[in-house]
Formats: sequence, structure tokens, C-alpha cells
Amino acid sequence: MSVIRNTEAIFDLPIPPYTSGLPVPNPTHSFWIDSPGANPLAKEGSQYDLIHDADICIIGSGITGVSAAYHLARTLGTTEAAPSEVIILEARDFYKALINVLEQQVCYNYPEEISELPMTFEGRNGGHLTAEIFDNFVFREMNYGSEEAKKAYKLEIHTESELVQLIKAQGWEEIVDLVSNHRLGLLVNEKEIRVTKADYEAAKAAQADLIENVQWLTEAEVLTEYGSSYPAYRHPGNNVWPLKLVTQLYRLAKKLNPDLKLHTHTPVTSISPSTTGLRRWTLSTPRGDIQCSYVLHATNAYASHLLLHLHGPKGIVQTRGQVIALRAAASSTEITKDAWVGTLGWKYWFPRPVNSPEDEPLIIFGGGRDESGPGLESYIVDDSTLNPNVSRGLRNYLPPLFPGNYEEGREPEMEWTGIMGYTKNGDPFVGPVIDPAQPQGAEHYKGQYISAGYTGHGMPRGYA
Repeated sequence: MSVIRNTEAIFDLPIPPYTSGLPVPNPTHSFWIDSPGANPLAKEGSQYDLIHDADICIIGSGITGVSAAYHLARTLGTTEAAPSEVIILEARDFYKALINVLEQQVCYNYPEEISELPMTFEGRNGGHLTAEIFDNFVFREMNYGSEEAKKAYKLEIHTESELVQLIKAQGWEEIVDLVSNHRLGLLVNEKEIRVTKADYEAAKAAQADLIENVQWLTEAEVLTEYGSSYPAYRHPGNNVWPLKLVTQLYRLAKKLNPDLKLHTHTPVTSISPSTTGLRRWTLSTPRGDIQCSYVLHATNAYASHLLLHLHGPKGIVQTRGQVIALRAAASSTEITKDAWVGTLGWKYWFPRPVNSPEDEPLIIFGGGRDESGPGLESYIVDDSTLNPNVSRGLRNYLPPLFPGNYEEGREPEMEWTGIMGYTKNGDPFVGPVIDPAQPQGAEHYKGQYISAGYTGHGMPRGYA
């Protein structure tokens, strides 16, 4: 069965019993989160008394939740008599439930001549801060039309630009390890070349933004510059230390709105209509109840824990991704600072910054769900374990493609998993919470909003 049929099959599988629940308490150790000193806000708000009343409760402290708090702080600072009591609630350590992995892979239906080919987004918020320029353009144009397709790319370009501008304006470049260079797509067979060219030509014909920034490199050029004997495409891109970026963003939001509070290790177990008459909703937690008027579900893969109608293929499907931190066998000069995607997005990697050009960089390398098994890790919510098939695939991928740059048999320094939230069309649920089964429609959840289900591609979309 081809990759595309495998991925489609995920959404056609019988819906398993509800298993989402809360994040497991003992996740695998992530480079981003568990490196010494990486998470100074890890236990923030878990030591002092819980705030029991707020204007706005944000559930989730990932890029979406903290970005929402920042945008609210900017707005509240310019609006008189606006609500200002904002609380962010997190089930585990700060940022931990939502950003334990970098990955994104989704496949779509295509015209018959390319229907056997896997089509992907790339990224997720494991450090890649790069807008897609033409990936999946054929799919989007076929389903939504050219103009609507272009809007999706405009959003990502806007988000990337705004975040990079904010990082530079605040002087955070070194703090968050911002690297602005290139992202390349390695094309190792005719199918990969054909499907990539189809997306590129469709985007070019539609005059998509920044399409002129795409360069095509021959086998000889890639070999000379990077040490691999395959063609590739290249365009500008960025990467960051995502947790450090979100930490700085929270601190900035707190500075703009001193009433902003963060309570980690405070999982929301249920939401019910408030009986006080002063607020709309009661959020129950093991530490006590919170009354609030507005709720933002920024919980991504875990959204169906509180919104049961989002469980299953019509909602958000929990999907486990896997990453390794692997030391290269060549210097940073030979590896370069550029990021990569391979097998049309099933694999993706980039080198961490080094102290000296002669140092061997640490490579953050994720993906490999195409080797995980028939279910592609769907409906798995346990990020305390690893998939051995994926582990094997990640270890074996780079050495033969970049001879001498990566050592066969070298074990990674860290390996971890994390849970993503997938939707059938690859786009998130954004806006008021609506359950189609409720006759009241949006009124049933009045005051509740959601931004979740990024299909592994949240970094260049969640901030906007």
C-alpha cells in the first residue's frame, strides 16, 4: 500500500474507544525541554495558590496558548475597561504537553497521474520556523481554488516574518538560537522530483508569494555544497529553540499584562456551566475550580479530552511523532547551517549552532512514521515510549545519503516522542467551539474558543 493510501486509511479506520485523556506524567526526555536550564518556567504557578477567578482561561502553554496571551496583552494594554485577568493552565511542565516533538507528515488525494505519491507539510514546532512556499499547492488548489490556496501560504509567510521581526526587535537572537539560512528538500527518486515539480509549477502559475525565492540544485551542486549525490530545491528558512522562544514570549506578555498568571501542573479535568452567575464557565482542576468568562482550548492533540465531539476522524486524531538528537561525523563547515526535508517530508532535520566551525554539530532529526507500521502512530497518546521501527529508520537514513558526514551505527544522544494533533484536511480548528450535534450550535459553548489540530505544522501558524 502506498504512503498516501496508508495516511488516508487513518481517517477511515474504526474509531477506537476514547483514549485521549490528559498527557502522560512520565514522557520521554526531549532535548528541547530537558537540557539543563532550558525550562526556567517548568513548575511556574504550581507552588503558589491557584487563582479561582479570571476573565480568560487559556488551556495549554505551547506556542498557541502563549501567543494568544501575548496578543491579548497587547490588545488589553490599549483598551480601557477591557478584561485583563488571564490565566494559562498547563497539565505538565510549562510547554511540555504540546511541544515534545518536531514532526509533520500528511498525505492527500491527487490527480490520477500522481496519486501514488506522498504529499506532505513539513515542520512542526521542534525548531523549524519556516513557511511553506509551494508544498501541497496542487492539493489546496484542487480543493479550494487558487486564491484560497494562496491565502494558506500568505498566513505562514506572515507568521514567520512576524516572529522573526519580534525576535530581532526584542534582541532575542542569541537567547532563542535564531538561525536564518535555508531549508532544502532532498529528492532521491523520480516520483519525488515529479510531485515536487508539480506543486512548484502550480504555485508559480498562480503567482504565489515568494515562489521566486526557490532555487533548484543539480546533483553536482548538492554534492559540492552538501555532500549528497541527489538534486534538491532550496529556499530561505529559519530555526530556533522553540521552548526558549515561548519562554521569552510569555515574559513579554507578562510585562505587558501584569495580571497574566501561569499555573503549571494544573490539568483541567472538566468544563461546566458556572452556577455563580458571575462567569460563564467553571473549570475543574485537582487544585480547585476556576470561574471564567472565556476559554481558549490551545491543547492541540488533547483537545478531545474536554471537547468529546472532536475525538475521531472528523475531529483531531492523536498521532505520535519521534525525534533523535544525533551528533554529525563532520564539522559544521561541511554540514552547513541549513535545514532539510527528505522523502517528501517524512524525514526532516537541521544542525544546532556550534561554538566553532570545526565542531561536529548536533542534528535534530525527526519523522520516520512511514516506517512505523500500518497505523502510522495514529490514536497513540503515550509519549513515554518509543517505536523501535522508527528508531531504526532514523538511525539508518542519513549515513548513505551523506557519506562521511554521518557515521553508520552512531547512537543518538537523546531520543523522544511527542503527540501531534491531525485533522483530515491538514488545517486546524480555529474559532468558536461548535459541536454539530448540539441544536444550539455555537451558543452551547458560548465564550469557548479553540485553536488546535495543526497536523504537526504549528510553528509557522500558531502565533498568528
